[in-house]
Amino acid sequence: MNKDLTQGRPDGVLWSFALPMLLSVAFQQIYSIADSVIVGKFVSGDALAAVSASYPITMIFMAVATGLSAGAGVVISRQFGGGENEKVKTSSSTAIITALAAGAIMTAIGLLLSAPALKLLGTDAAIMDDSVLYLNIYCAGLVFLLLYNICNGVFTALGDSLTPLMLLIFSSVLNIILDLVFVVVFHWGVGGAAWATLIAQGFSSVISILLLTLRLKRIESGRFSKYSAVALKNILKIGVPSILQSSFVSVGNLFIQARVNSFGVDVIAGYGAAIKLNTFAVTCFTTVSNAVSSFTAQNMGAKHVDRVVQGMRAGIRMMIIIALPFTVLLTAFGGPMMGLFVKGGDAAIVEVGRKMLMIIAPFYVFVGTKIVTDGILRGSGAIYAFTTSTFVDLILRVALCYIFSAFWAETGIWMAWPVGWIISTGVSFAFYKSGKWKEY
Repeated sequence: MNKDLTQGRPDGVLWSFALPMLLSVAFQQIYSIADSVIVGKFVSGDALAAVSASYPITMIFMAVATGLSAGAGVVISRQFGGGENEKVKTSSSTAIITALAAGAIMTAIGLLLSAPALKLLGTDAAIMDDSVLYLNIYCAGLVFLLLYNICNGVFTALGDSLTPLMLLIFSSVLNIILDLVFVVVFHWGVGGAAWATLIAQGFSSVISILLLTLRLKRIESGRFSKYSAVALKNILKIGVPSILQSSFVSVGNLFIQARVNSFGVDVIAGYGAAIKLNTFAVTCFTTVSNAVSSFTAQNMGAKHVDRVVQGMRAGIRMMIIIALPFTVLLTAFGGPMMGLFVKGGDAAIVEVGRKMLMIIAPFYVFVGTKIVTDGILRGSGAIYAFTTSTFVDLILRVALCYIFSAFWAETGIWMAWPVGWIISTGVSFAFYKSGKWKEY
């Protein structure tokens, strides 16, 4: 069901809109974590390290998918909030066609460059073959990844966060079942986990396209174009900075991964498991930000700027409620949670991850505040401010990771996270307080 975010109390509207999105993220992250848990438990620590080594590269592809989704979501939210139904349909169709083309191009690039990229990162020879295998299979399904994310962006723009939840539950359950069958029963190892993800995403993306087509047909409108250069330009105006923002973060993570790789397989595996748990938390904050972004875009389209300010306060309250349990859980029980990823609770791998979580989890309130504030900036169209605050965080984390690790080894890498988060939170909040976002 489509939802109008320009009416009702912002707290209630955001919670009812964001809760299905948060549940979607929970299922998405659970099956992402399941890949690592099943590989680590039923194959080996080296197999876990192989999956972990390719993770920063897969996040670059994910950055393109989520960036295009964000661009389409903001544009369509504004159009839907303003009652421009013909433009809603044109922009949606244009976004889907663009996703198909981009997915094909990315697959070709990924298959061509996967092995050289892993070598450039200094991936350990012991896990190189498995890392390349996992990454190649992942790249083969990039069209599905883009289509699925674009459909989610359009559903969210229409105020429907329930349909993406249902699709995520289906995809997550199917992925975990296939993981168990391919890895535990068929003994396909790392390749089995990759094939499980590809097949689950494939089914989910096809169902998404069918449901979205039916949804758009129900929206009353006049004649509309199935593809528009103007619509593409508007989507890319928001999407490209979002892609660049996420891509630069992912490229920064490649530099961090390269530094992690220099400390050996145990550190690679420990980091890979801990970063999955950290990503679970941060992605929940990002989901709140996406809800705030859609709320902002619809209300800016309807000229309700005061509601955006109320939405900012509601988003921060929501984020704090979500962040604190993650902080308690990952600091108090980081060791046992890391033990889920490895055979026999390998002490060296568990300790690496536990220490990382102890250092970064207490600062989730800072990064959560930044991400929600960024949602206001992106939803209003203040892309320069949105991008700048992200780059400050990225540049600091990468630079400090190398500086600190020269003194404190891998512990110095983890210490760079909270420093970057604190400073970039101040930058983002300063942009918001300036009020210039209201002019877009």
